[in-house]
Amino acid sequence: MKLDKTISIGYEDFSEMIKEDCYYVDKTLFIKELIDNRSKVNLFTRPRRFGKTLTLSMLKYFFEIKDGSDGNALGNKALFENLNIYSAGEKYMEECGKYPVVFISLKDITMPDFDKAYEAFSALMANEYLRHAKILEADCFSENEAEKYKRILNGKASYVECADALKFLLECLEKYYGKKTVLLIDEYDVPIENAWRQGFYERLIDFIRLIFGAALKTNNSLNFAVITGCLRISKESIFTGLNNLNIISVLSNEYDEFFGFTHEEVADMLEYYGISSLSEEVREWYDGYVFGNNEIYNPWSIVNYVKDHKEDKDFLPRPYWSNTSSNAIVKELIDKAADVNDYEEIEKLINNGSIEKHIHEDITYEDIYSSRDNLWNFLFFTGYLKKVSERLNKTDLILEMEIPNKEVLNIYRSKIRSRFENSLENQNRNELFEAVKNGDVEKISNTISEYLLESISFYDYKEDYYHGFLAGLLKGFPRATVKSNRESGLGRYDIAIVPLSRRDTVYIFEVKVAESYELIDAACDAALDQIRERSYEMGFLKDGYNIVKSYGIAFYKKDCAVRN
Repeated sequence: MKLDKTISIGYEDFSEMIKEDCYYVDKTLFIKELIDNRSKVNLFTRPRRFGKTLTLSMLKYFFEIKDGSDGNALGNKALFENLNIYSAGEKYMEECGKYPVVFISLKDITMPDFDKAYEAFSALMANEYLRHAKILEADCFSENEAEKYKRILNGKASYVECADALKFLLECLEKYYGKKTVLLIDEYDVPIENAWRQGFYERLIDFIRLIFGAALKTNNSLNFAVITGCLRISKESIFTGLNNLNIISVLSNEYDEFFGFTHEEVADMLEYYGISSLSEEVREWYDGYVFGNNEIYNPWSIVNYVKDHKEDKDFLPRPYWSNTSSNAIVKELIDKAADVNDYEEIEKLINNGSIEKHIHEDITYEDIYSSRDNLWNFLFFTGYLKKVSERLNKTDLILEMEIPNKEVLNIYRSKIRSRFENSLENQNRNELFEAVKNGDVEKISNTISEYLLESISFYDYKEDYYHGFLAGLLKGFPRATVKSNRESGLGRYDIAIVPLSRRDTVYIFEVKVAESYELIDAACDAALDQIRERSYEMGFLKDGYNIVKSYGIAFYKKDCAVRN
């Protein structure tokens, strides 16, 4: 089959994507669901990079009136001719090109203070007013209305007018077209999260509440609204009094297949590009999300994976999604882990286990770090955890959750590794280094055990974990380098501290994992026996070093034993 469709990375304009003949996973039946359900205000919450902006762009091109002023007198029906909505029924296509549409995205309002955020929103509204500026040519507006429109268009509106700008634009469009307006708001919560992190949360919440209250509540010019974001914000914070709000979260069964790719959609895409044999790799890395009753793949990662594999057949999977933001929420979870219970829960997750947590959707950003439960909630709704099962405990919803896939697991492991490395940089390990020099095995054992209690394992206490852990601890040994898995004698030692001067001592460490605490001493002896039997010291003696000391180290979970 000729692979004639390009892979689109970063396309968020539906028309551009169709006209450029990009590979498009057909989500147009979302339109049918919206028309059938007829909810006044729809809030869709999904993780970032799951196609929210492209979906709203699709709605804009479908519903918006085209009057020929841009040379497109026939409207946008041609964009949908080969897509599912076109054959869904005549009553749906009759809605195409029928309404005025207002489309704003708040995703770029990430300013350092309220004044700049206000200016950015004012500029955003001015651009949308400019997009509809032709309506000023009509004589259906009073002088005051026309002047107000121009003030907002020119960025000279007062605070009150700016807060009312969205509602006023809907009213003007209805007066011009004689039809109620479709309102599309993308990434509504981005400026809210940014304001919380930057310290002007309350001021921004007050402003957003005014905007949404005016545009969405008792607005007779509103046909219907679709709003997207990552997190549902409590009605008390910005949706006060909005009784017509239909919230569709990752727990909802409605619309569950329209954000992200289903298994069938991914299978079709892999087949089209001739890489169906890689379906299991793709599933392990990018599948695993559960929205409603549907298992979903990460669309951003799938598109990037297919594009890279087209260019390089030997290419290995990448954590694409993890590279699109700071993943600060995972870092917060790990940094705020305060006790053994926290460590055990995180370790359980990253070693393919699951945990149970009380889930509630009505939270605010200022509440996220007020309790561990809220932090777990945020991780779930933003895609860092997935639902395995659910149950009710009286009236509380309890979810069993796990990490969705290898890509997200990579994020957790990266943050844990960074935490460990940062912790070592901030601690003085001179006592440990001196104990190694002096052969004080009890001090070495106690010190390493203390570090273990403060660490999180992401290898389920396997030898690889302890090997990396110990190498990290010994890094920074004065006047020496730490080497791992190098050939010496009749085999490969685990870790060696190799001094810069051959007059100083070489220290060899062999690591073992005991099957139980009772066997930890025997594992230590076995490690020492291996060093002797395989003559690891010979390579260093031949290289001119005169003194080589050996340590057998055994681990069992958070305990350590050392012999020399």
